[in-house]
Amino acid sequence: MGFQVLDVNIQTGYTPVDLSQKISKKLRIPSQSFTYTIERKSLDSRDKHNIHWKIRVGVSSPSLRGENPSTSPTLNIPYKKRDKKVVVIGSGPAGFFAGYVLLFAGFDVILLEQGADVDTRKARISRFEETGLLDERSNYGFGEGGAGTFSDGKLTCRTKTISLERQFIFDSYIEAGAPAEIAYLSSPHLGSDNLLGIIKTLRETFIEKGGNILFNTKANRLLLSKDKQLPYAIDTDKGIIDSHYFVFATGHSSYETYRHLISIGVPFRVKPFAIGSRVEHSQQSINISQWGKPVLPGVKAAEYKLTFNKDSFLPVYSFCMCPGGKVVPAAVTSQTNIVNGMSNYLRNSPYANAAIVAAVDLPRLLNRELTPLEALDWLEVLEKRFYDYSKGYAAPACLIHDFLEQRVSQSFPVTSYPLGLISADFDSLFPQVIVQSLREGITGFCRKIKSFDEGVMMGLESKTSSPIQAVRDEGGKSAGFENLYICGEGSGLAGGIISSGADGIKTALSILKSL
Repeated sequence: MGFQVLDVNIQTGYTPVDLSQKISKKLRIPSQSFTYTIERKSLDSRDKHNIHWKIRVGVSSPSLRGENPSTSPTLNIPYKKRDKKVVVIGSGPAGFFAGYVLLFAGFDVILLEQGADVDTRKARISRFEETGLLDERSNYGFGEGGAGTFSDGKLTCRTKTISLERQFIFDSYIEAGAPAEIAYLSSPHLGSDNLLGIIKTLRETFIEKGGNILFNTKANRLLLSKDKQLPYAIDTDKGIIDSHYFVFATGHSSYETYRHLISIGVPFRVKPFAIGSRVEHSQQSINISQWGKPVLPGVKAAEYKLTFNKDSFLPVYSFCMCPGGKVVPAAVTSQTNIVNGMSNYLRNSPYANAAIVAAVDLPRLLNRELTPLEALDWLEVLEKRFYDYSKGYAAPACLIHDFLEQRVSQSFPVTSYPLGLISADFDSLFPQVIVQSLREGITGFCRKIKSFDEGVMMGLESKTSSPIQAVRDEGGKSAGFENLYICGEGSGLAGGIISSGADGIKTALSILKSL
C-alpha cells in the first residue's frame, strides 16, 4: 500500500465527497481506490472573497509509491507497582494529568478537590447565576476539572517542547468522548458542554485504575518535618493524610493556598500578568467584519486576535476570545467581582466576547519592589473594588464608544451576562496607566474591526495568569523542598488547558525520575 501527504484547499461548506473528489483530481486516481485521514485543518480567511479550508491529508492507495512514515513516538510511562503515595491537590488539567500519569506508573494516588463533582458544581453555578449566592468551593473557578471546565475548552498552545505530553492529553480526551477533530484542527476546542461529560468519563477511568478522588475536601495546611524541607502530611477538613509526595495544582485563583505556602517558606517571585475587561459584541457583527458576510457555511463563528503596542502605553491585547459564547461571573471568594468568558462546542450564542487586557509589571507600575504577598494583596484590592462598586456581582460596565469618550453609559443593550450590568466610570476603578492604555489600545482595535466601538465593556478580567510564580529547581520541585511540587497555572509557569496539563505530566515524570 502506497502513501502520500497532500495539501488541499477547499471551500468552507465542503462535504466528504467534495474532499474525496479534490484528492482524486490532484492525484489522478479514482476516489474508490484510496482512503485518507485528515492530518491538519486550518481556516484561511486572509482574503474575504476566498475564505477556504487548508487541509493536509495522508492518502493510502495501491496506486501510490510512497511509504507511510513510522508511527509517531508516544509518552513513555514505565509501570511498576510502587509502595509510594502521592497526594495531588487540585483536579484541573495540571492536577488531574499529574495524578493520571502517576497512577499509570504504579503509584498510590489521592486527588483532593475542595469543590464538588462536575454535576453538582454545574448546579451550584446555575444557582449562583439565578440568585447571586456564591458557593466559594464550587463556582466558575473551583470544582472538578478546574476553571477550564467552564470555558471555551480551547486546546491551543504555543509551547514547542511538549509534543508528547500534548498528544497524551489529546488521546485521553478523545478516548473520553471528545470529537476526533481536535487531533487535527489548528485551533481545536471542546466547548463547556462537551467538557462536562469528558471530565466525568476521565474521573471514572481514574477510579477504575485504582485512583482515589476526594471531593469537598479542602487542603488547609502542609505539615513539615523538623528540618522543614520534607513535608510528610496534609491537614484537610476531613483529617490528616500522609504521603511521600505532594503536588499542588490549585490554579491561579487560590490566593489562600498561595499565602499558606509562602508562610511555610515555599519560595515565589512576582511576575508580569494582565488585567482589563471583557468586551461583548453581537457575533453577527464580528462575522461580517472578519468574513464580509453574516454566515459562512461549515464554520461556526468568526474569531479575532488583536494586539496593540505603542510607546508610553502598556501593551494591550485580546485574550481568551469566545465566539458564540457568554460572559460569566467568575468570582471564587465573596466580596470580589470578576468576569470570564465561555462558549459551548457549537459556538451558537448570538454574542461574541473576549478579554481586552493590558500587560502589567507591578514593580514598574508602582515604582517599587513588591513581595509576592503584596502582589496578591494589590490584585485582591482591585477585585474587591469592583464588588464594592456594584455592591454585589452585577458587572460594572460601559459602552465602548462611551469609554473612548470618557463618558458613563446611561443604558445598555441586552447582553449575555446573567447577573446584570451597572453603569461605571472605569477611570475611577482601574489605575490610570491601565485605563489610558486600554483606551488607546481599543481605539486601535476599532480601526481593525468594523463596529468594534459598538460593543460593551463589562467587569474586571484579572485571571489571565497568576501575579506570582513558584520558584522550582530543574527537576520541577519547589526550591528547597525534597518532595513538594507546584504545577499548572498555580505555579505561574503554565496557562490554559494544554500547557497546564503538560506541566502536570512533566511533574509526574519528574517524580518518576527522582526515584
